[in-house]
Amino acid sequence: LFQRCLMKVLHIDLWKCYVSYVRETKGKLPSYKEKMAQAYDFALDKIGMEIMSYQIWVDYINFLKGVEAVGSYAENQRITAVRRVYQQGCVNPMINIEQLWRDYNKYEEGINIHLAKKMIEDRSRDYMNARRVAKEYETVMKGLDRNAPSVPPQNTPQEAQQVEMWKKYIQCYVCIYFAVMFAYEQCLLVLGHHPHIWYEAGQYLEQSSKLLAEKGDMNNAKLFSDEAANIYERAISTLLKKNMLLYFAYADYEESRKFARRAEGIKSGRMIFKKAREDPRTRHHVYVTAALMEYYCSKDTSVAFKIFELGLKKYGDIPEYVLAYIDYLSHLNVDNNTRVLFERVLTSGSLPPEKSGEIWARFLAFESNIGDLASILKVEKRRYTAFKEEYEGKETALLVDRYKFMDLYPCSTSELKALGYKSQTGSTNPRPCDSSIKLAALIPDPVDRKPEYPKPDTSQMIPFQPRHLAPPGLHPVPGGVFPVPPAAVILMKLLPPPICFQ
Repeated sequence: LFQRCLMKVLHIDLWKCYVSYVRETKGKLPSYKEKMAQAYDFALDKIGMEIMSYQIWVDYINFLKGVEAVGSYAENQRITAVRRVYQQGCVNPMINIEQLWRDYNKYEEGINIHLAKKMIEDRSRDYMNARRVAKEYETVMKGLDRNAPSVPPQNTPQEAQQVEMWKKYIQCYVCIYFAVMFAYEQCLLVLGHHPHIWYEAGQYLEQSSKLLAEKGDMNNAKLFSDEAANIYERAISTLLKKNMLLYFAYADYEESRKFARRAEGIKSGRMIFKKAREDPRTRHHVYVTAALMEYYCSKDTSVAFKIFELGLKKYGDIPEYVLAYIDYLSHLNVDNNTRVLFERVLTSGSLPPEKSGEIWARFLAFESNIGDLASILKVEKRRYTAFKEEYEGKETALLVDRYKFMDLYPCSTSELKALGYKSQTGSTNPRPCDSSIKLAALIPDPVDRKPEYPKPDTSQMIPFQPRHLAPPGLHPVPGGVFPVPPAAVILMKLLPPPICFQ
């Protein structure tokens, strides 16, 4: 349980519980002292900058003082260890730091009163700074509810006040890089459902990464950059899975990193593909993109082939994915593999018959380009069998696909309609063969060369409505009854009603 939550929940009470657990469970082991010292060091490394961590520091010091030391060497080792913890604690801003400083003075004076004066003077300035900062922290934390449950925003005045107080608390750490993220982690324990806190944490890490890169510290810049991505990933995978703004912010951040493949190589791109295909929200596009990236960028056809095959097992019932796989094999100019793919898809039963029309059309076009007459006739016969009800009595229409090329058809548009031809390739504007082929750059299209004549604005026309007797208030003219002109309407509104003249 501690392995699952300890690193994710930086709360002082949880870490105190962890130290107590180690003390109780490891107390009878021969290596108890080493295990306990490691637990204290681990706790202080992660939670030592917490303003309420005074008790952990004191417990660690008391533990070291109680360790039995035999011989002068062991005694010196114990003194050095206790002094190290005292000196680290006295420069860490926290409540009761004054008491820790007084205990340290007494400890040094008890060892060597002459050496103690110099040791205390060396640490006095850092202690004064830590005490001043601790007072500032204590002032900011007044009224801050650090044990409040993490709930979605309630939009209450008390909640708004707490949010502002947390922002002031984070500002206190702004001068120390690692301490700022510690403050954000503390804040997210309470305001984890507030997306702007996650966004601000990601923005801080992103800006810090850029600043470090400008100063030449590329290792830490990359560390902060990866941590920014991790913050966004944590947000969209835990409490805010449905918050689209964080998804957009994460996507914008990844865009600014110039994509993983360009920034870190093909291996990083493969890791992202692995994560993407495990996400239930992704579709076949991820497989197509990953396979084509391997083909075009790493020139590795075998890996691209494996990715397409992996996707075919999952998306074999989606015509768009099958067509993308067919296009890839066509670019490789491997006729046998392409033909085998057509056969697998059309005979496996994974693709519903109503979705296989375009696959059959591509199969016929493939055989028409590189196959012989026997293979063409065989594919035509199989397609007719698959769509027998649709093409019953329209056998001639099946010949159109044999002789067409791209958007060029062997018949005019009216002839295609008469044959009952239905395109399976999604072409909406077939070009009949009787249209003369011209070079567009030399001879303009006939439509462009037609003379332009003035045409009436049909949107302003009024329907023809003839009447023998026009009722009062209408505008009878030869050809029908029309509304009164706007100027006359204004005049009629100013005049008294007809009843006044009777």
